[in-house]
Amino acid sequence: MLIAGFPAGAWGTNCYVVATGQGAECIVVDPGMDATAGVEQVVEENKLKPVAVLLTHGHIDHMFSVLPVCGTYDATAWIHPDDRHLLADPMAGISPETARMLLGGKHEFAEPDDVAELKDGLSLELAGLTFTVDHTPGHTRGSVTFTTPYDGPEEVPAVLFSGDVLFAGSIGRTDLPGGDHPAMLHTLATKILPMRDEIVVLPGHGGQTTIGREKATNPYLQDLEIPTL
Repeated sequence: MLIAGFPAGAWGTNCYVVATGQGAECIVVDPGMDATAGVEQVVEENKLKPVAVLLTHGHIDHMFSVLPVCGTYDATAWIHPDDRHLLADPMAGISPETARMLLGGKHEFAEPDDVAELKDGLSLELAGLTFTVDHTPGHTRGSVTFTTPYDGPEEVPAVLFSGDVLFAGSIGRTDLPGGDHPAMLHTLATKILPMRDEIVVLPGHGGQTTIGREKATNPYLQDLEIPTL
C-alpha cells in the first residue's frame, strides 16, 4: 500500500493520499486548507488517479479543499450524514474566534457535485482498497474513522485513519459546536480500546502512533470506563 501524508495549512491538518501502488487509482483523506498543491504533487509523482475523498469529519480544517480536489479529479466526497451540513456551512462547526478570522477573506463553500454518506460498520471498497468505517462521535456528531483490514504479512499492520478522535498522547477537543465529551469517552471505550495493539494510527494532526502505545501511555485512555449516555 502507498500512503503519502503531509500537514496542510495553518492548522497543520494531516492530509493522506492512499493507493495500492504507483499508477493506480487513489483516495484522499481530509484535504484541509492549502492541501490542493500537496495532493497534486503526490498524484503527479506517483501517476495516481483520485476517485474519492474520505472525510473523517466536517470541521473546516479537514474539508477546506474538498470542493477543488473533488472538482479537479471528478471524485466523490464521502462524509457521515451528521456532519454533511458542514460542507456548505463550515462556520457552524467552529469557534467564534476562528469564524471571525475566516470571515475576513473571500471563502465560499458548497457541497461537491457527488456526495455519498458513510455509516457505522460500512465496508467501503474504493480504488482497490477496503476500509471499515466506524462512527466515532464526540469531536463532532459525524466523526468517523477508517481502518484498513489486516490482509498481508505479519510486518504489514492495519492502519487507522483516526481524524481528530485519537492523537499521539491526546484526543480531540469536545468544546466546539457538535462536540460531546461523554460521547467521546464512549467512543474511546467502545471503538478504540478494543482495537489490536499493532494497528498504526495516522491521526488528523501530529505524528503517527500505534493503538498499543496509546493504550499504555495516553492519559485519556487510562482507567477508562464506558459512561452512561
